[in-house]
Amino acid sequence: QQQAYEKQQAQRAHMEKYIARFKAQATKARQAQSRIKALERMEELSAAHVDSPFDFVFRESQKISSPLLSLSEGRLGYGDKAILEKVKLQLVPGARIGLLGPNGAGKSTLIKNLAGELEPLSGRLVRGENLAVGYFAQHQLDSLDDKASPLLHLQRIAPTEREQTLRDFLGGFDFHGDRVDEPVVNFSGGEKARLALSLIAWERPNLLLLDEPTNHLDLEMRLALTMALQEFAGAVVVVSHDRHLLKSTTDDFLLVADGKVEPFDGDLDDYSRWLVEYRQRNAPVSSAVTNPDKTDKKATRQAAAALRQQLAPHKKTADKLEAELNQVHAQLAEIETALGDGGLYEAARKDELRELLARQTALKQREGDLEDAWMQALETLETMQAELEALS
Repeated sequence: QQQAYEKQQAQRAHMEKYIARFKAQATKARQAQSRIKALERMEELSAAHVDSPFDFVFRESQKISSPLLSLSEGRLGYGDKAILEKVKLQLVPGARIGLLGPNGAGKSTLIKNLAGELEPLSGRLVRGENLAVGYFAQHQLDSLDDKASPLLHLQRIAPTEREQTLRDFLGGFDFHGDRVDEPVVNFSGGEKARLALSLIAWERPNLLLLDEPTNHLDLEMRLALTMALQEFAGAVVVVSHDRHLLKSTTDDFLLVADGKVEPFDGDLDDYSRWLVEYRQRNAPVSSAVTNPDKTDKKATRQAAAALRQQLAPHKKTADKLEAELNQVHAQLAEIETALGDGGLYEAARKDELRELLARQTALKQREGDLEDAWMQALETLETMQAELEALS
């Protein structure tokens, strides 16, 4: 009980210190406010996770360069095909960058070039003398040695280290007892992701490149990863659909779209609106709209009538999603009010706090799913309405 209390106090002190430091250096109003709110929610959340099986940090790099990496006039792609043009990017220690953009726009291409898995087709990429990259991507889970255990994986990169030191380190990723010596072939996707992260954390990186790091991780491990990233002194570039991770660990966003990489001046809500507009701009237009001269009046009327018929169920779906989203917002507001009760954080009410936070986490996940579905429904609806107007 005493150990759990001390861990809780240490977590709170760490989060309070980090929030204060970030507030002092925050310059971009929209993203800064979003980040501060996310950090404050994390402070509340961490209090309910003192029994988490995960407790780790990314070991500090002993040497560092500034800048860590510079890319200018980068033309990035595969073979002769460029996906991104004229990319300019400089990464310095302490940079916290989230990459935003539609699927297939080039986010992973950019990260692979920064990681050295791809070389720019042209341009200048300069790596700092002391650059040490920690690169996490989903394909790396497949590259783990199925026949080797977590301990053996770590021993291969730290052959002179005491075995007990390695076992203790792996314990922070919840590899204990027999699990430390089991072959990876028996592991779940989440366990493989934890092992891949442990190997990166051990090797003292000063630049972390994370491509969808939370895909297989449960809530406790996501929180532990987020807190470890808060303490990390190097630079971070992350691609993730996990809005909480982006809000809690990034200071700046870069938008990867239309063959370019540009600063995005806004928060994730602004990006959601941008994405809806982007999809509308790039939605395929029906042949009736693109070739009006090829359709007679009767065919046009029939096409318009068919579209009107299709509009009704799409509107009903969008309205239903919006109503459910409003209900979730109301429930989340009630939980936020309840979490404002200072007495809730006393040891005697720990179970009540955990239950409340578990409900909040589930609702936030539902909120994200509903927002995505609602935006897609609105996008479809607005595209169909535009086509109908073109036919009228």
